[in-house]
Amino acid sequence: MDSTNRIRWMKILLLGAFAVVGVRLVQIQVFDAPFYRAKAQKQYEAPVKLLASRGDIYDRNGRLVVSNVVNVSFVADPKLVGNRAGEVAGRFAQVFGKPRSTYFAKFEDRERRFVWLERGVLPQFARFVDTKKIPGLLVVNEPRRVYHYGQVAGQIVGSTDIDNNGLTGLELQRDEVLKGKNGFVIMQNNGLNQPRPSVDYPREEPVNGRSVVLTVDIDFQTIAEEELRRGIEATKADEGLVVMMQPFTGEILALAQYPGFNPAHAATQPAALSRIRAITDMFEPGSTFKIVVASAALEHSLVKPWQKFNAENGRYLRVFGREKLPITDTHPYQTLTFEQAVTVSSNIVIAKVSDVVGGERLYKMAQRYGFGIETMVELPGETRGELKVPGLWSGTTLNSMAIGYEVGVTPLQIATAYCAVANGGMLMKPYVIKQVVNPDGEVQQEDHRPVRRVISKTTAETLGRFFEGVVESGTGKVAKVPGLRIAGKTGTARKNVNGKYETDRHTASFVGYFPADAPEVVCLVMLDHPREGGQTGGMASAPIFREIARKVSALSGRGRRASANAIARRREQAIPDVVTLTVDAARRTLMNGGFRVESKGSGSVVRSQTPAAGSLAARGEKVAILLTAAPGAPVPEGFTIVPALAGLPMRRAVSMLALQRLSAAVSGSGVTTAQSPAAGTQVKSGTKVAVRCEPKNLSLINLN
Repeated sequence: MDSTNRIRWMKILLLGAFAVVGVRLVQIQVFDAPFYRAKAQKQYEAPVKLLASRGDIYDRNGRLVVSNVVNVSFVADPKLVGNRAGEVAGRFAQVFGKPRSTYFAKFEDRERRFVWLERGVLPQFARFVDTKKIPGLLVVNEPRRVYHYGQVAGQIVGSTDIDNNGLTGLELQRDEVLKGKNGFVIMQNNGLNQPRPSVDYPREEPVNGRSVVLTVDIDFQTIAEEELRRGIEATKADEGLVVMMQPFTGEILALAQYPGFNPAHAATQPAALSRIRAITDMFEPGSTFKIVVASAALEHSLVKPWQKFNAENGRYLRVFGREKLPITDTHPYQTLTFEQAVTVSSNIVIAKVSDVVGGERLYKMAQRYGFGIETMVELPGETRGELKVPGLWSGTTLNSMAIGYEVGVTPLQIATAYCAVANGGMLMKPYVIKQVVNPDGEVQQEDHRPVRRVISKTTAETLGRFFEGVVESGTGKVAKVPGLRIAGKTGTARKNVNGKYETDRHTASFVGYFPADAPEVVCLVMLDHPREGGQTGGMASAPIFREIARKVSALSGRGRRASANAIARRREQAIPDVVTLTVDAARRTLMNGGFRVESKGSGSVVRSQTPAAGSLAARGEKVAILLTAAPGAPVPEGFTIVPALAGLPMRRAVSMLALQRLSAAVSGSGVTTAQSPAAGTQVKSGTKVAVRCEPKNLSLINLN
């Protein structure tokens, strides 16, 4: 091929190449322009959430129970950080005291555009990481929930996840009300690769959540939780609960259970502890259910209070076809009036009364009291219980149901039924939210009306007299409080385990109201499997009710003449939880509650407090806060920070120490109750930390 042909072919090839490039440019710049424009925008534009502040939660007296504190989180774009990943990992390891590999591993996938390096840490940490010097590193504000009374009312208020979404309790049930609506802003990287808000895109401001005012009195709640704990320790019961209500309105004044639940540490506790057992668990109530047959007998004038019945000397054998059903009483009696039968809780006489009442009337009265129907309280997980229609009854059901078996109820249903008697026969819907407050301060009053009239006022007054007799001379004598008129009823039911009634396992309960002549508080105490001091409601639960009634009546000044002691108690309130708050925030929180503050140590964060959170103390009492060094201060080489171990299982505590390059000297077993050196202390790597553990009973027997 001569030179002329070679030049010709060269020109053809060059023209072809230019043609291909031209076609490709047209394709990219014209046809595929939207695709590449969007791809480019992803490299220098990114939407960033503007987080709404979650609404606060207050008790009925306006005391702050749950609020927010702003923490910071560190995020990174691995692609932009690039070769400086090692530098970033080293700095974070130094500041937060974690292994460098923990952070370096987050940068392995360079195609990822977003990773969390640290979430929800105190704002002081932002001073020790200069995000402006490293492209792709950003610090963002994130609100975190603060539970000012620790685990007091923990199951009611519930918990949130790290993204501030409701997980349990009211935080879950009213999540839409509390969480508000997040906003957003489009961030663009400038010429120095620094993120800045874009002026070319609209910015949507966040709408903060609405606040909620509870019907709960935090003082009553604290009393209920403390007395329940003491009662369970004394009786060695597996667990227990208390429901306290205002009978004329249906307001829930307290809802306590043991073991408790601290929403501030939800991630480290069994999820079952967050369940509100007063509405999620049903049980066979025993004699507290006798309210139904007694109401039906009186309301329909089928039995008179003075009408006498043969009590069969404590043992009554009923024959139903081929089935024999022995009905027994704890104490044998020859003859009892109807009123006496309720007072001493005679199963035999109440069974005979149920024969007079009949199945249809008994079933309808149970329905009117709300059994077998959800109360619709504003809490998650409520069960309706179990109330069989008469068509499904066996031959034994009528007598069994009359004395509280073959029926499933929730503790809240029982408390609500006794509220109806205390309220002159009018059933009220139980509720736990008193008001909803908008961010602008506008108050939305919750509207609660009577459900229905269950019994006449005359019948309610007669039952009230019966129930006063229970406390004065019957099975509930232990519930007496001198100077305070109390009406109540005991209940003891054998537990059904795997279809068989156990003779040594019981559900013990006492429900009552006071003052009996002008009821203001209804209180139910229920224990699961008490082992010591008696297994009956009169012996196990009534003493707890007595102490609650005594303290609540003294605190409110009702039911007895006020004394100097009572006046002092009215000024008592639960101490807020300020551990992990900054010293300024802790001072504000405590001083707003009327307490004096004494700080010890140096630093800017509260490590511990005395008295402990949730303790009752008079206004003006001194609360000592122990401070620790500013979180996030660089830790010298060869040193580390002792982590907080309180409440952690032994194995987890040991693992946590190992991660911080510390060794453990463990005494005991179970959960951590004490440690030395204290959390937050700066020590040399390899230091031995003394850890004391104690067993903790977390038996969670379902009462179904």
